[in-house]
Amino acid sequence: MKFALHFGNITFPKPEDAKKLATLAESAGFESIIAVEHTVIPSNYSTKYPYNETGRLPGDIDTDWPDPLAWLTYIGAITQSIRLITGVLILPQRNPLILAKHLATIDCLTNGRLELGVGVGWLREEFDALGIPFKKRGERMDEYIQSMRKLWTENHASYSGNFVNFNQMNCSPKPKNSRIPIIIGGHSKIAVKRAAQLGDGFFPATGMQADLEPLLDMIKQEALKMGRDPKDIEIMTGCPEVLPGSGHDALHAVEYKKNLGVNRLALPVSAFLPDLETRLLTFGESVIKKFQR
Repeated sequence: MKFALHFGNITFPKPEDAKKLATLAESAGFESIIAVEHTVIPSNYSTKYPYNETGRLPGDIDTDWPDPLAWLTYIGAITQSIRLITGVLILPQRNPLILAKHLATIDCLTNGRLELGVGVGWLREEFDALGIPFKKRGERMDEYIQSMRKLWTENHASYSGNFVNFNQMNCSPKPKNSRIPIIIGGHSKIAVKRAAQLGDGFFPATGMQADLEPLLDMIKQEALKMGRDPKDIEIMTGCPEVLPGSGHDALHAVEYKKNLGVNRLALPVSAFLPDLETRLLTFGESVIKKFQR
């Protein structure tokens, strides 16, 4: 089992705090750090946030949302081994050619440690502000994934779709290992099918733990329909039962998720506050080390 710290960039947006988080996480044995994304957040929005009961984003108007790629690049420069994950980047809002170059550059600079968690997005008002159609954003994302992989793996790459078209294009540098793992975020049936078809990983929404077992059964079946081995799709999800102060047996909770087929647990940084250093290092000794043997 691998352990990740989630919401790193919005919990510690300032450079000195981000550095402390990254170095402590690496020392404690966390395998990865996850950064989240919203380019702009309307002061008033009617779209319901789908991952909690309030229907509103966590934080308030003063919460900083640093760009996840810039933030991950910064902590990548001051760490050696911890993996750098977007969880999630709203892919339909990005230009896929520019993003392909940006991601490959970061991956090379950080010695192949980047993973791209992507989602279709839910905040209609954000899409409107960016001038990007909210409709068909799922189809747009599929083409962006396919076209970026073309650019990463081929010289003289070509792609023809409804949203992306290019002919005989070269995009260098290539990722260090010729590809960047792509993790599909979401908890809908469409997200499951997308992960089975296009994903190197699947990230069911962390607020939807009651639906986890049905989702995992579904992705196994969909992967088999696609002719894929379900084990080739890495599963990442939250695990509130393992957090400090949850009142649950952390080791039992991790073992339960492991037996379901989960490969990586994403834990919110805020759960380790206020005494970040002590709580991270204690968790590393009491939980992470038990699953590294």
